[in-house]
This record gives sequence, structure tokens and C-alpha cells, in this order.
Amino acid sequence: MRYQISGKQIDIGEALQTHVKSELGVAVAKYAERPTDANVVFSKSGHEFVCEATVHLSTGLTASAKAHNADIYGSFDDCCEKMEKQLRRYKRRLKDHHRARAEPVELGGASSYILASESDSETQEPETLQPMIIAEMQTKIATLSVGEAVMQMELSGAPVLMFRKEGQDKDVNVVYRREDGNIGWIDPS
Repeated sequence: MRYQISGKQIDIGEALQTHVKSELGVAVAKYAERPTDANVVFSKSGHEFVCEATVHLSTGLTASAKAHNADIYGSFDDCCEKMEKQLRRYKRRLKDHHRARAEPVELGGASSYILASESDSETQEPETLQPMIIAEMQTKIATLSVGEAVMQMELSGAPVLMFRKEGQDKDVNVVYRREDGNIGWIDPS
């Protein structure tokens, strides 16, 4: 597994990098077959250290976790524990998913935009209905079954996931976490 370990305005020493590689490698290998790469970012928020970890699996799925702690090693250990818990929860489905799918998840290209928020939108009337685009990026839309999409949304910690349903080439589906805790699914067909 390839590791990218970095810090946002923090020096990451060799000892911490070695600790991350050994602990995360053991935790992920226990539950996921053939992880491809991991991205771990440390930052500081007030008096706490923040650790964000993202692990890409060979099947195309991604698992993410984030934790805060007063100690940098503690923040990583908490993050690693959350990652391990997520992977443990989906271990059977990850293993079954890998056997049933001979090829990795198919990804299609799309454009992603970040729009400027209206900070005074409640007090002022907007001048135009066209929002200001502040960033444009390329993103990928996976072709998944509905069950795989829900699992990917849970693993990544995202509130919403857009995907193409297997067997449908053009329509884009959406799964999302509802306020009542259930999962919603939007199918345009």
C-alpha cells in the first residue's frame, strides 16, 4: 500500500510516519483485501490535533475517518480505530463485493463546482440568481449497485453520494442520509 502522510503547517517526524504505516497497515489489511493507497493528513485546530485518513481500496471504494485529540498520536489512534470500525462493519460485504465483481468499479468523468455562499442572504436580496463559481474540478461518478452505493456513502462518511446504477448507462442516481437517520434513494427512471 502506498502512503501519503502530510501535515498542514505541522512537521511530521519519521517516528509518527512509521507509527502510521504500521498501525494503519495492520488495521486495513485485517478487513479489506488489497488496499491501494492511503492519504493521512494531520492539522491543528485550536489546542487539538486533527487526523484525517482516506484509504482507497482496489475495488474502487473509499473509506474515510477523522478524529480530534490533544495528542497527535492519540488523534491518529482514534482515527485508525474509527477506520477499523467502519471496515469491520462492512467486512463481509467488502469481501463478497470483491468476489462478485471481477473488474474494479467503473468510473465516469464529470465536472464539480464550488459555489460562493451568500453570507448576508437573509438580510439582503440577491442581485442575481446566478451564483458565483469559485472553483471548478473534475470528479468521478462510479457505476455501482444501490447496496454498494449505500456502503460507499457510509465508508466515506459523506451525507450524499451520486452514482450510476449498474445496467443504466445514462441516468444518475443519488443516495443520501435523511434527517430521521434512514437512507434515501433517488432513481430518475
